[in-house]
Amino acid sequence: MSEALVTVEAARTDTTVPAASGARQFWRRLRSQRAALVAAVVVAALVLVALAAPLLTALEGQDPTTYHPALVDSARGGVPVGPFGGAGADHWLGVEPQTGRDLFARLVYGARVSLGVAIAATVVQLVLGVVVGVAAGLGNRWVDLVLTRVADIFVAMPLMVVALALLAVVPTAFPRPVLVALVVGLVSGWGTLAKMVRAQTLTLKELDYVAAARLSGWGTVRIARRELLPGLAAPVITFAAILVPTNITVEAALSFLGVGVKPPTPSWGQMLTSADVWYQAAPQYLLLPAGALFATVLALTVLGDGVRTALDPRASSRLRVGTGRRKEAAS
Repeated sequence: MSEALVTVEAARTDTTVPAASGARQFWRRLRSQRAALVAAVVVAALVLVALAAPLLTALEGQDPTTYHPALVDSARGGVPVGPFGGAGADHWLGVEPQTGRDLFARLVYGARVSLGVAIAATVVQLVLGVVVGVAAGLGNRWVDLVLTRVADIFVAMPLMVVALALLAVVPTAFPRPVLVALVVGLVSGWGTLAKMVRAQTLTLKELDYVAAARLSGWGTVRIARRELLPGLAAPVITFAAILVPTNITVEAALSFLGVGVKPPTPSWGQMLTSADVWYQAAPQYLLLPAGALFATVLALTVLGDGVRTALDPRASSRLRVGTGRRKEAAS
């Protein structure tokens, strides 16, 4: 028993230094990728804008829900008065057709909803995927079989069909952003993560330091928390970086179909739904939320690819621009 304890302590001592060194290598590899750094700056700016939405709209002197009927031409069907959709000192990006609501205020508050829903759904997916995957990998044959089949069902489940059904029957009194985040997080994404975590857990639990911890009398929960989760961090972080832009797209699609976030709460997908008939009379009403959605998804995708490459330098990047391979190879 004492030898097992010594082995556990040695294994823990051996993994401490490489972990710190691995973190430094990760940041060095990530910094060497120019595209990933630019994407990280864009994502940080979007998050900052979303968090500072009340301050930004206060500086403009507007809010996302107040109607300004005098700023739209009712004779022309509600087209904003003035050039560039009524943009000016009082309304930085113009106003919304028909309602006259401030477009800048709705855009920045829409960023809060879209990013918040996507991040909350990702957290739900990560918790479910890691818990189910580790439990399946460490459990007995029947536990593994049941949890794996449940994960398979959710992997094969059509997200849009189930989400449309659930969002249509839930009472409107339930907070819609929270409901969308829960539906997206519970229905999609976590099944694939659980299968990946299970495969990694089956590999890790055969290593010597995990066997030594088991011989020393550690329980399953302690082994999972102290020995397995650090080894699962890299693939889980990589998968999370892919889930966030996917969830933003799903939230926008649900709002575009009319079952996502409900007015007057703004979201980019909801703005696109209202703007599809104004692309000629007021093109900025369509281009601004579409451009914000495109820039966010693109930046998160590039950042996720950079994180994946930095965590696994043997994997070649899917993106060929700004990955910094020559610089990394020279170093």
